[in-house]
Amino acid sequence: MASVPSKARAVVIGGGVSGCSVAYHLAKMGWTDVVLLERKQLTSGTTWHAAGLIGQLRGSANMTRLAKYSADLYVKLAAETGVETGMRQVGSISVALTAARHEELLRQATVARIFDVDVQEISPLEAKAMYPHLEIGDVVGAVHLPLDGQCDPANIAMALAKGARMQGAQIFEHTKVVAVTKANGRVTGVDYIDADGEPGHIASDVVVNCGGMWGRDLAAQSGVTLPLHACEHFYLITEPIAGLGHLPVLRVPDECAYYKSDAGKMMVGAFEPKAKPWGMNGIREDFMFDTLPEDWDHFQPILEHAMNRLPLFQTAGIHTFFNGPESFTPDDRYYLGEAPELGGYWVAAGYNSVGIAGSGGAGMALAHWIVEGEAPFDLWEVDIRRAQPFQRNRSYLKERVSETLGLLYADHFPYRQMETSRGVRRSPLHAHLAARGAVFGEVAGWERANWFANKGQEASYQYSWKRQNWFDNQRAEHMAVREGVGLFDMTSFGKIRIEGRDACAFLNRLCGNQMDVAVGRVVYTQMLNQKGGIESDLTVTRLSETAYLAVVPGATLQRDLAWLRRHLGEAFVVITDVTAAESVLCVMGPKSRDLLQKVSPNDFGNTAHPFGSMREIEIGMGVARAHRVTYVGELGWELYVSADQTCHVFEALEAAGGDLGLKLCGLHTLDSCRIEKGYRHFGHDITDEDHVLEAGLGFAVRQSKPDFIGREAVLRKAEAGLSRRMVQFRLKDPEPLLFHNEAVVRDGKIVGPVTSGNYGHFLGGAIGMGYVPCEGQSEAEVLASQYEIEVAGVRHAAEASLVPVYDPKSARVRM
Repeated sequence: MASVPSKARAVVIGGGVSGCSVAYHLAKMGWTDVVLLERKQLTSGTTWHAAGLIGQLRGSANMTRLAKYSADLYVKLAAETGVETGMRQVGSISVALTAARHEELLRQATVARIFDVDVQEISPLEAKAMYPHLEIGDVVGAVHLPLDGQCDPANIAMALAKGARMQGAQIFEHTKVVAVTKANGRVTGVDYIDADGEPGHIASDVVVNCGGMWGRDLAAQSGVTLPLHACEHFYLITEPIAGLGHLPVLRVPDECAYYKSDAGKMMVGAFEPKAKPWGMNGIREDFMFDTLPEDWDHFQPILEHAMNRLPLFQTAGIHTFFNGPESFTPDDRYYLGEAPELGGYWVAAGYNSVGIAGSGGAGMALAHWIVEGEAPFDLWEVDIRRAQPFQRNRSYLKERVSETLGLLYADHFPYRQMETSRGVRRSPLHAHLAARGAVFGEVAGWERANWFANKGQEASYQYSWKRQNWFDNQRAEHMAVREGVGLFDMTSFGKIRIEGRDACAFLNRLCGNQMDVAVGRVVYTQMLNQKGGIESDLTVTRLSETAYLAVVPGATLQRDLAWLRRHLGEAFVVITDVTAAESVLCVMGPKSRDLLQKVSPNDFGNTAHPFGSMREIEIGMGVARAHRVTYVGELGWELYVSADQTCHVFEALEAAGGDLGLKLCGLHTLDSCRIEKGYRHFGHDITDEDHVLEAGLGFAVRQSKPDFIGREAVLRKAEAGLSRRMVQFRLKDPEPLLFHNEAVVRDGKIVGPVTSGNYGHFLGGAIGMGYVPCEGQSEAEVLASQYEIEVAGVRHAAEASLVPVYDPKSARVRM
């Protein structure tokens, strides 16, 4: 056997399907000196017992893109490597037992069509014809994907491993990584113990943690946050059934079950609503191809459903009742990317039971990211930088994953909130808002008021794909902001101080807008990548000659901190996360000036305090910084108050606001107001693959600045012209709702997804944002087309605009 090399271009840790895919794709991209280390044997953790379902239907466009790539790859892999993968494109059928589930399936089918995934909406009778064993008495509808499939998971991994070796990669089993070494904020290699018990070291500046359920603890040794936790996952396999034949994969999410036929036997697996976390005290050293104890009581409800749904289970004998561990994450999405805490430490882990279907595409995307320095397309949905440091807490993870396993097959209603592991991060106003009817949602661990219940109204969500129980509450809050004054608690904003001798020059290199402004000036800007894509959308306020405050969404704080620190170089700058130090109270609406004037002796007029400026004010008996900016498109101020004075300032505003009709408002209203104004939302409307000019944000870029990241891409695009434009849509019919990922239809053809949507209560209809191809076309030609938005298979006429429909000249912002 070959000996383990002393250095490598990349070291991949973990020999499941994820690690094998990463090694395969790195080698295919020309990194032939890649080494994969596996603690025991390839596939011996989770991969060997995976169900092997290859489904392409996903909840978003790019996740569908990755799943489709996996399916296409696995079809070709046997011919390339000579390893039979068992990949058979038998198709899949997902059936709905409720109208709500049917709506979800139809919406997912629309996403599939955007990416040319073959999908067909079928009736219960058509489902029965394809799947004769299926009981359809209560089936409402179904979706069929003819190119979905099933495979042998272990052989998929083995084929990827062989493909990697064919390109020069080396794979060593029974070689356990015991530490990732580092120096000066970057990885330097790995320490390992080989099959003979001998220690060794591989020098490398790229290490990829594909450790699956071992990955969290391995990451923690290096100070890297990788929040995942294993759960028990169950399935049952029957004895051979005569005449079973080849059947499509069947999913019945309303009964938490999936079915597949293989070698004349039938399998039923479960994603039960309340899962069983496993391995809280660690995983024993000799764990390899192991199973967990049976739990018939836990599986019984699934089996009872199966006996009714497929009556053949009433007579078939049971061959195997299997229970094995799989890792799950706090939000049901896996992790890809470079860890923000440590340069060169990459992650591909936490697949939430879709590792076989996901790893092909994920390995491709991560390899491109490593080799080229930028993700091939927007991967924020699965980016490791969304993980929050507190989420490594094991008590938090144990409780949360008991819910997230079941959420795979739960109804994915819009605005659905997690129920477990709540209340970790709270604003100083949390109790005040709760006492006033706040219904909270959670983002990045922050409890945020999403809407306010009226007296006597149940302060909880009633989920639906139609108008939910808070729709009228949102309308009242929305109209208060448009016509009076509203108050938002936006303490969850990420707040970053950037200070030091070189702060101005540093920020001017990272930001598209001009940062060398007067003290007290608030600048809206983006941080761009070399392609002109948007890495961050933020405001930056100059606090002094050498100090700035950057304000970012709470969900992107870790990402933004990592981007800033990555580019620090030799600059004499200190970057500090000060999020918890200050609360943010947003006073917004045409009467906001009147309210502030009642609680402060300062002058809030346009001359003394113009739009885009900041100054310190007295308020009540405290002090604050008042930033005159807005995300709702109205006159307003963001008040930055030290945490110890937050409750006092809130109480002063509330007491003074009675005469003005002050209304407490939630995040749903913030979103509905911003989309009427056409303000972009990072992660939906603007991402790192969206060019800043095509996003309609060229006004925030100073092309005359001599040197900032992305400048050349901006100049090239400005000269060549746009290939697509961000467009705002308003449905003509006031009844349908838009959320995101509905299809934009131009002159009868789908041209892309709705990037974000909400209801425009002032404009009287659902509003959506989305990109429209425009290469070689004038603005007039873009607008001359006929537009529709496809919602769950139904197309609705839409009006399109390249400027905000609401207050297009922003007169209200500067009133």
